[in-house]
Order: sequence, then structure tokens, then C-alpha cells
Amino acid sequence: MREEQKYDFRTRMREHYLKYRRKENLSCGAEEVEIGGSWQITCGPHFLEERAAFDLKRFLSSVMGVTFEENGGKEILITSGNDLEARPGCSFKVTENRIEIRGTNPRGALYGVIHLEDMMRNAEAPFLPKGEFSYTPLTRMRSTHSGSGLDHFPDWQLDCILHAGFTAIDLFVSGIDETTQGHVDIAALIDRAEQYGLDVVIYNYQTCYVHPDDEGAEKAFDKVFGELFRRYPKAAAIHLCGESLEFPSKDATTIKKSEVEEGSEGLQATQQPTGYYPNSDYPDYLAKVSQAIHKAAPGAEVIFNTYNWGWAPLEPRKKFLEAMPKSVNLQVTYDIFKSNDSHGLKRPLMDYSIFAVEPGEYFDSEVKAAAEAGIRNIRVTSNLAGTTWDFGCVPFAPVPFRWAKRMEILREYLLKYDVNSFYDSHHFGWFPNVCNDLAKAYFSETPPADAAEFLRAVARRDYGENAAENVVEVWRLWSSAMDHYVGSNEDQYGPWRVGPAYPFVFHVAITRTMDDKIVKFPFTKNAYKSNCMVKPMYTPFENDAQSPGPLRYKVETSELETMLEMWGKGVELLEKTLPLGEKEKMEDLERLLGIGKFCYNAIRTTLGVKRWRMANLRLQCCCEREEMEKILEELEALLEAEKENVLATLPLVEADSRLGWEPRMDYVCDAPHLQWKLRQLAIAAEEMTAYRKMIRL
Repeated sequence: MREEQKYDFRTRMREHYLKYRRKENLSCGAEEVEIGGSWQITCGPHFLEERAAFDLKRFLSSVMGVTFEENGGKEILITSGNDLEARPGCSFKVTENRIEIRGTNPRGALYGVIHLEDMMRNAEAPFLPKGEFSYTPLTRMRSTHSGSGLDHFPDWQLDCILHAGFTAIDLFVSGIDETTQGHVDIAALIDRAEQYGLDVVIYNYQTCYVHPDDEGAEKAFDKVFGELFRRYPKAAAIHLCGESLEFPSKDATTIKKSEVEEGSEGLQATQQPTGYYPNSDYPDYLAKVSQAIHKAAPGAEVIFNTYNWGWAPLEPRKKFLEAMPKSVNLQVTYDIFKSNDSHGLKRPLMDYSIFAVEPGEYFDSEVKAAAEAGIRNIRVTSNLAGTTWDFGCVPFAPVPFRWAKRMEILREYLLKYDVNSFYDSHHFGWFPNVCNDLAKAYFSETPPADAAEFLRAVARRDYGENAAENVVEVWRLWSSAMDHYVGSNEDQYGPWRVGPAYPFVFHVAITRTMDDKIVKFPFTKNAYKSNCMVKPMYTPFENDAQSPGPLRYKVETSELETMLEMWGKGVELLEKTLPLGEKEKMEDLERLLGIGKFCYNAIRTTLGVKRWRMANLRLQCCCEREEMEKILEELEALLEAEKENVLATLPLVEADSRLGWEPRMDYVCDAPHLQWKLRQLAIAAEEMTAYRKMIRL
């Protein structure tokens, strides 16, 4: 592969759904119809029907190589009903000379055309089965943040999002026409998204620090939230969560977040921060927010995410759900706080992670309590776009057997508890990957009977017949390797988030200025408020629900050794598979290998920094010169191994500009960051040399 420049991945992303995929010498079966040049496409007058016709013609010509005749005698007809309340579905009637595509509504027609394109892409030919069939997604909404940049939604990105199977986009909004990227014409974006059959969900970053009982409260809520929806009445929904929606609660269990951190006389307060606990007057606050919004836009969906207090006991969470306004829909996170009791230790998940194939106790208890309270149409933070914080700067976590199992379980929650709206990515966005295929299949009327067979078919399509079996085995190895990882806060705000760019800071403070020892991670100018995203001094962030770091690290080191071994076997097998890949699909196979190697190196960094931390602590507690020098030798060996790891990562990020990048943080593990890491390691080595001299004084 040629070396890429920064952001070249955007071009690849843009072209993904238009790559030539038709396989030569395939014959149309007796029960199939081949679409060729003698076909013409006609449609109804709605702009989404016209979008569907344009999209299908573009696909057939660009991807399937069909050259249309001017007066073809066969017809593809795209029409739709006008049932806007119905789930956007589509029915098909395929005969030798005519294909009828009939949506329940215009969006259904557009989604139906995308479904037919997927069928042909999977067949690697413009063949469709004869007969009548239908397609209706079970999900009410599937939304994602942009995969090309934070709040970055050019038309081509909207087009890619549509083809990936999402039905809405999420936009961080901090004020009228204000997003994380500054001034944006939000109304125009809503109109553009509508042209692609996509809704817009406003992810709220606005504050309204007023108690619902205060005099003038209604006017204050209207000024913030009423005005927002007067300006954007076509916005489909607003996503609220506690961490960005504090208010002066009168519940004594909570206090303003800044006061928790600063406290009285510089001492930390003991109460919970407002917005991080289900205090008794939060439902009243939400009622005022909802009232202001629905006065301006009666059809807008108001969603509240209880993510921030999922750690709390069930009883106060149940009380909140029972009192939550019926005009507000609930959002629950699938994986966070999931317990993991093993080796005599408690290691719950602290943030988004695909370690959690099965849901966490918070999700399960919250959904069931919501059902008891009569709450339906629940939204889930699912991350089914394929990314979590396990590998925070890769395009997707290549562990599809785990994703498939999560989807299988979520499908049951959808059918039983009406968990039918999916928040499929946080600000880390999405990238075209196998999870897009899995989600479309699992949330259809006929899900895959066997995940392995489905993945085998995807691998055949994307990498070639001869490579498919090995690719599936690699996916299985990597998926199983994740059994040996549990993401702590220090890992997910450290080496998992930025990979091999994470620094190894020598703990000893050698100083003549008596300043605290601080290493600042170098963010680019394009990063959005990212200083809180990476903690360079590796140390356990303790939590009263988990075992302390000194107990965890011995077990976690052993588990990571197993994970590294399993992941490495997958990398070795994929390297051997390269010669088996089809020539025109070789670049995709090489990129999968690059992702696998990057993840392998990220595991090495995480394993190394845990050993580094424990050795540093032993050094600082040691009082024997000889033993201190032995520990320094151990640290030097860890430093040298990490230097080799960084050097091995450099060609990976130079070949794939998406590796080492995340929409909010921008580049965090590209070549400049890895070169910074090498300089940082050299400084740490110099510090250790100086410390050895001090020991020998």
C-alpha cells in the first residue's frame, strides 16, 4: 500500500460504497433476474423517490458496470405510500421484465433500494431473486455521529451514513447555530439530511441552571429549549444527559459538580454531583425542559440518558423512572458498569467496551424497571457501529463474533421490551466495516441463523473465496482474545485510547523547581477540548465498586499476556492469508491486517505500562541500593521494548491515515505523536541514568 497523508481515509470512506465489486463470469440462475442495459428506472415525484432512483442507477452503473440503453424495454418502478407514521419498510415484486419497489412511505422506498443494492453487492452481480418479498427494519431509529470529523457532515458523509444502515445523525449543539466546530447552519444541515432520508438528533450541550420551582423558571426554560426548537422545528429529537444538564437541586444528596471538586476550604465535598445521581427533583426539571420543547415542536422526541448514574443502587433509579415525565423517552447504556468478578476480584467496566457481550446489570435492571413503569420506545447506547474505547483510535474493533452476539441479545430486548432506538456511536463515530452488515441483518425480520456462516459470506465478498475461511478464524481468535480484557478508567483514558503513543513517565520527580511532575499529551489544534481525554501519568483511578489497582494489576497483567498471545496468533494467520486474497481485494485485506497489528501493539503498550507502573512503585519504596539498581534495569528493559513497539507502529499509521485518529481528539497516534513518544522515552531514559547516579552518591 502507498503511504497516506493525513485525512486520506476520508476519500476511501467516500468511495467505499462505489467500489467496483462485480465478479466476472457469474451466471444468473433460473430463479433470478439480471439487471442489464435494457432496463430503465422510473419513480414517483417525491424527492426521496427521486433520490432512490438516482442512487440505484449510480450503483448499477458504477458498481455493477451496467450501461443503460436509452429506450430499454424492462422497467424498475419506485413508488411509495404516504403512511408517515409507519416504520419505513418496502415490498418488492421481481419478474423477468419488471421490478416493483413500493415503500410504505418515501423513506421506506429509499431504504428498500439500499437493501436491493446490498443484495446485489453480496451476490457480486446485478442479480435479484424472482418473486415477492419485503424488507422492514425492526429498529425505530439508528443514529451515529460523523465518521469523518466531529460534527462534520458534508453531503458525501450523509450519503455514506445512509448506505451504512443508519437512519439519523447526532449533532452536538451548544447554542443557536453553535456546535463543537463553531458556527454551523443547523437548519440547513437538517434540510440536507432530510434529502438523504436521515433525521437529526440534537445532542444537548446547552445549560439551563434554574430550579423548576423558581420564579421565572418557565421563561428561562423557554429561552433555552423552546427557542432551540423554534429555530429547528424539523429536528427529530434531543438527547439529554446529566453531565451536561446540571441545575440547582434542592435534594440534599447532590451538590453542584464544581463544588464537589472544590468543596469547602479546598476540601472535597461528600455529596454526589447534580446530574450524576437520580435526585428527587430531576423529574420535575425534565418536565419543564420537555414542556418548553413540545410547546415549540409537539412532535419532537425528548430523550434522557441515565448513563451518569447507572452505578447507583436500583431503588433510587426505579423511583426516578416511576416519576419520569411520560413526555420524555429513556436512554440506557448497554455495557457500562457491567460487573466482572473473577480471580477473587471485582473489575466492573467503567466505560464503553465490547468486552461486554452480554448487557451490564445497570442496563438489564433499568430496562426491566422501565417496563414496570410503563415506559416504552427505549433508546440504547449500543455502539453497534463497531467502535468503543477498547481501541480508541482505530476505525473499528475487528471482533465481529462479539458484535454479533451483542446484536443477537439486543434483538431480544427490542422484541420483548421495545428497546427499538439505537445510539450506535458516541463521538468516536463510525467507519465502513463488517458491523454495518451485521446490524442490517440482525435487526431485520429474518436474522442470521448462524453468525459464522454470515461472517464467512461477508469475508468471501470483501476478501475473496480463498481467504474467507482464514479471515473468519482470525475474527474468532480476536473476538475470543477480548475475554481477557476489562477496561478500567486508567486504561481507557490512557493506553487503550491512544495506543502506542501513550507515554511511559518515570515517576521519580528530579527537580530544582519543586513543580509537580506533569507530562502533557500533545493534542493537535483540531482536537476539541481533549485535555480531559488522556491522563498521561498512569495511575489507578479508584472506585468503591472495584478492587484497588495494586490487587488488579497482577491479574490484569497475566490476562493481557493471554490476550496478546491470542491476538498475535490472529495476526500471524492473517499474514499467511495475504497471498490467498483476490488481487482486486488485496488492499482491504492489508488494511485489516494493519488494524490487527495496531491493536496488537496497543495491547503491548497497555501490558508494558502496567509493569512500568508497578516497577516504579517498587523503586520508590525500596531502600537498598543494589535492589534499586536491579529495578532500574527492569525499567530500562521495559523502555527498550516499548521503543521497539513504537517503531513497529510507525509504518502502520503511515500506511493507513485512519489509524491513530478519532473525531474528537483528532490525531493522537500518527507519526508525529509516535515520534514525540520516542523523544519522551529518551527523556525517561536520561532521568533513569540521573537517578542511578543519585543512588551511587
